[in-house]
Amino acid sequence: MSAFDAVAALVARDLRGVVRSRSQLYSSILFPLMLLAILGAGVSDGLDPKNVDDYVTFLTPGIVVMTAFFSSTFSSASYYADRDTGVLRALLASPHSPRLVLLGKTLAATLIGVAQALVVLGVAALVPAINFQWQHGVLAGIALALAAIVLVNVFLAGLGQLLASRISSMQGFHLVMNIVLFPFLFFSGAFSPLDDLPLWLATLGAINPLSYAVDAMHIALYHRADGGFFGLAMDFAVLTAVAIAVFWLGTGRRLHSDQ
Repeated sequence: MSAFDAVAALVARDLRGVVRSRSQLYSSILFPLMLLAILGAGVSDGLDPKNVDDYVTFLTPGIVVMTAFFSSTFSSASYYADRDTGVLRALLASPHSPRLVLLGKTLAATLIGVAQALVVLGVAALVPAINFQWQHGVLAGIALALAAIVLVNVFLAGLGQLLASRISSMQGFHLVMNIVLFPFLFFSGAFSPLDDLPLWLATLGAINPLSYAVDAMHIALYHRADGGFFGLAMDFAVLTAVAIAVFWLGTGRRLHSDQ
């Protein structure tokens, strides 16, 4: 079997696993939509956040990024299932390198995250209360949003695999992922504009890779005649750099089947 066929087989296997796990599939899509409905409506009608004219629309890009966050966590956990059932040992006994094994699993996590994020974005676009501005046009806006979604999923899938291959237990993995990624999410501008934050929080936002994904999607979907907080050039430069670097590190771990 060629390297391409091996990666394709690993990707197809993990994709089938997600499709069969309907509870994971449905919850990873329904929970962000539920949060968007509850938080968007509640904050818009009750708290009236400053500098945000339409909070539920402002919130949508952050919810899409959050979908990728949850998807990367769930998908990377399949590493532990394969290890505990002995599948990982069998994969490592094949002629292919450990990097190729992780490449297949990480690509599967990326595709799952992209698909789920696009479903959430598609449903949100059909909701009458959510008014995307499409300041660059609908087709260009969709292309920009898709590029940001793909890059953030590559980054998160690589990060998830990087941590999974170094942490011995699934419980420890989920704990570390929550400790690492929840601050990323809350300091990304997903729930409130970065320019409303104190300087030290805005600084954390500026070094947070998720901030650039949220900003790119705000520019593509939400803002009207606005260049965003960082600008598209900076957004995609940072996202591309961190996605490639973390994906490479995440698939470069030397594996042992008895970890």
